[in-house]
Amino acid sequence: MTNVADLHPDRIPGYHDGPFARRPELLNQKLFWHGHLYSCAQGNAGRLLWGADYAWADHRNFQRRLWERGDWPAFTIPLAAGHRLHVVYRTIEDEAGVDYLLHHPDWEQADLIARDDGHFMGPGLSWMELVAAADSAPPGGTAPDAHAHLLLLLPALGDNTVPEQAVYRLAAALSDCLGVEAPEPLAAAFLESQGPSGPAHWTTAHGSVRINNGRYSFRNPANDFSLADDRLARVSAALTP
Repeated sequence: MTNVADLHPDRIPGYHDGPFARRPELLNQKLFWHGHLYSCAQGNAGRLLWGADYAWADHRNFQRRLWERGDWPAFTIPLAAGHRLHVVYRTIEDEAGVDYLLHHPDWEQADLIARDDGHFMGPGLSWMELVAAADSAPPGGTAPDAHAHLLLLLPALGDNTVPEQAVYRLAAALSDCLGVEAPEPLAAAFLESQGPSGPAHWTTAHGSVRINNGRYSFRNPANDFSLADDRLARVSAALTP
């Protein structure tokens, strides 16, 4: 069972007003994860995730109840120096989706780094940043929800230089949260396709600002909708391991 940190937003500056809801029990339900990872399950990953005998009726009923809620399930991952990554289920009729936002109390507004919906925007995270965020913990402590955090952030991933050992890290999360008995092939398939964005190439600009070449990424300064230079810099700083 996942022991989720008691963190959730009452307000995210510069974003919708919610209403946000703390729903840690969702992270202990396989049907939640099957839906959350839906956009990542391309090709062989989908076949391995669901299988021939998957209970699609149960899946559809669960998703309908989740997206028809009056509140917005939100999960918060604490990072270093007071930064937080929010994963928000935006349950707006005809505009539903999952938003990935980075914030710090000193910022006037949060930065949207990825969006998983019918108009996917991303990637928002490299593998190095994703793992560092999942493992983030108070000084001297451990991250109790590292596996759940890794899977929550997986749809925001896009990285063409994922290390070989990433398969084992992702496999451990799939085994823990979904009970997958042979998780390595599924982990390898996820990392090969990398869902809606596909792998992106990351580089460093101006000495320390990590950017990518994703066609739909907020962290690609070549895109008209990219974050401004100062916001690209603060996102990189916040996500530095």
